Amino acid sequence: MHLGNYLGAMKNWVKLQERMPCIYCIVDMHAITVWQDPAELSRATREVTAACIAVGIDPARSILFNQSQVSAHAELAWVFNCVARIGWLNRMTQFKDKAGKNRENASVGLFVYPDLMAADILVYRATHVPVGEDQKQHLELSRDIAQKFNNDFNAPDFFPLPEPVITGPGTRVMSLRDGSKKMSKSDDSDFSRINLTDDADAISQKIRKARTDPHPMPANPEELKGRPEAENLINIYAALADHPPETVIGEFSGAQFSVFKNALADLAVAKLTPIAKRCGGSCPTRPRSTVF
Repeated sequence: MHLGNYLGAMKNWVKLQERMPCIYCIVDMHAITVWQDPAELSRATREVTAACIAVGIDPARSILFNQSQVSAHAELAWVFNCVARIGWLNRMTQFKDKAGKNRENASVGLFVYPDLMAADILVYRATHVPVGEDQKQHLELSRDIAQKFNNDFNAPDFFPLPEPVITGPGTRVMSLRDGSKKMSKSDDSDFSRINLTDDADAISQKIRKARTDPHPMPANPEELKGRPEAENLINIYAALADHPPETVIGEFSGAQFSVFKNALADLAVAKLTPIAKRCGGSCPTRPRSTVF
């Protein structure tokens, strides 16, 4: 897990525990839409679970489990495969992006995984789903599937139509090396991302080496147009500090980016290194409320 996962999703997941009963699912069946080494997948499932606990998801009051342990997910996904229309799935931009030019060689699972995502949500009759902007289209598909199922079986209230929950200035965290691309664990350069297991030295080094432009910090949000790397670092600071980006711009207006990067590095170290320590300590354990 990396900073983009934390600021884009996990930080907000933790807050939701204060507002409503929550169910958190480690989606290991989604992972096998591409080939996975079984031992590596098992390790990764535990690592992601440990990261969830480390950032503050509390298995004593929220449900935390891995998807493959609850067969209803796969069973309902098959029902939804028979409800959803091929035309709906053909419009999913994520499949087009992931399959690319190898569409004919992509797995059927990759094509229909939005149906499994719908099952993940609707098997619990969930009403609100925290998603990133890039997943909003899939949630809209879940609503379409729920609506068609309810209409087909004359049960207008059987499945609720789930609403997206998209919050926070860091909902879309970009690469530290290229502000036009999302931060991703699949990027070849480790300097493109901050991993939740990075120590203080690694975090500081990556931020100080992050790409920027030759201009000083902007005086207002309008001056960020055409400056994706600068905007990304400001959004990261804002999300870590729980401030709006405008506040960050006002605080550092006109400063050199070296000054801002030093402040961002100190803030990131303060916020993230405790997570790394908790994550390292929680991997071998099995909290009693958690299913593996």
